[in-house]
Amino acid sequence: MKNDGSVMSLSRVTHNTMADIAGKHLKTGFAILGCLLSCCCFAKISLPSVIDNNMVLQRQSKVALWGTTNRHTKVSINTSWNNKTWSVNPAADGSWKILVQTPAAGGPYRIVFSDGDKLVLSNVLIGEVWICSGQSNMEMPVAGFRNQPVENSNRILMQANNPEIRIFSLDRNLSVTPLKDAKSSGWQTEDPAVVKKFSAVGYQFAKMIQETLKVPVGIIGTYWGGTMIEAWMSAESLHSFSGIKIPKDTIGVNKNSPTVLYNAMINPLIGYGIRGMIWYQGEQNWMEPALYEKLLPAMVRDWRKSWASGDFPFYYVQIAPFTYPDKRELVPRLREAQSKSLDQIPAAGMVVTMDIGDEHTVHPRDKTTVSRRLAYWALANVYGKKGLEFASPVFRSMHISGDTINVAFDHAENGLTSFGREITGFELAEADSVFYPAHAVITGKGIRLTAARVKKPVAARYDFRDWVQGDLFGVDGLPVTPFRTDLWEKEYYNQ
Repeated sequence: MKNDGSVMSLSRVTHNTMADIAGKHLKTGFAILGCLLSCCCFAKISLPSVIDNNMVLQRQSKVALWGTTNRHTKVSINTSWNNKTWSVNPAADGSWKILVQTPAAGGPYRIVFSDGDKLVLSNVLIGEVWICSGQSNMEMPVAGFRNQPVENSNRILMQANNPEIRIFSLDRNLSVTPLKDAKSSGWQTEDPAVVKKFSAVGYQFAKMIQETLKVPVGIIGTYWGGTMIEAWMSAESLHSFSGIKIPKDTIGVNKNSPTVLYNAMINPLIGYGIRGMIWYQGEQNWMEPALYEKLLPAMVRDWRKSWASGDFPFYYVQIAPFTYPDKRELVPRLREAQSKSLDQIPAAGMVVTMDIGDEHTVHPRDKTTVSRRLAYWALANVYGKKGLEFASPVFRSMHISGDTINVAFDHAENGLTSFGREITGFELAEADSVFYPAHAVITGKGIRLTAARVKKPVAARYDFRDWVQGDLFGVDGLPVTPFRTDLWEKEYYNQ
């Protein structure tokens, strides 16, 4: 075909004609377009990011589904697992929320939302849902941090192909006011590319639960390295702590400002059906152990109140051994605060990590053992796996006889072991509060302690330092919890 310019001429005519029409009716056109867009925006159902394709809903419970729509439009929800239709009238602002009953584990299912227009969620599973939260040791991904590895990371990734594990990760964010929704990855199916970026502790915990129970598991990750517990707490939970100032505007706000992570990374999840939470945090609060002892139970009480689903399980990890830069005597007191919190938090459990720390990094590479010990708590106490040991041995009592202290433990029904190694973590002191290394012998009732330079012992300690290598265990392999029998605020150590 010969190009004689006729096509170009026609194009120009068409363009000019359309421009004339648009010019004559510009105001009317924008008005109509604005009206259409307005109707679409208000009529279309909008869901929070945590309610999406690929999600896992908590099995055999009433789970919340919520969102927004036109305030004059009833919302209907059809769930394919029972082909039942639920309906709810939105509030004046267009928001709505409804509870739907879930069956035993299974899927995939569909959920159809309708306010006149339909929104369909697919590939939804019913199973177990857990939240993992905290700071960098929870955030540390399967791939590791730069120059800081996670043990066996490539082996973990090689096996990341389970369609019944779903992963949801919140983006880092902060806010001085509670947010209704969160930036996130969305619900993702498991594969190496997804898993390598997700919490090594959280992912492996989910994997162990799934492989044991043989049901779908959803794991929600909300964490941020180097953050203090106050940032993860609501304004309401902090009101009784007079020394903590809650920011009212964004001036000077950072990730450690009180409430800002709760507002942006916890509040958007509140109400989503979960079985429980796992928590790994405390390193950033090591300078204030006495305060932490009060903050941790207050945070858990508030989260449970917000979810309004009773005392869901809350399992947390005691901070690992590491050589801290200064004020090192406060580190074991922070662990002590974590131990004491067990008595104040119902349905809680604590994982001890004294045997798997790293002297030179606060991020020990063995995350698999941490996940496994968290899973012990869940499997034994939530899922009824009888005979499975889950709690580390803890100090019960001591008896002084001359130059000897005998120590007894709870959660050591089958005794103690060092697996053939010398026990080096014990120390004894007389009334002058000077501690010396002690010689420890395992007995039928616990541990017998003596020290050559301590003739009249009054106090004993075990692994009560920032950096130690735990070497005493229950015969099930769970490490003994660090402890002290004194309440001295000042003490001295001799090697």
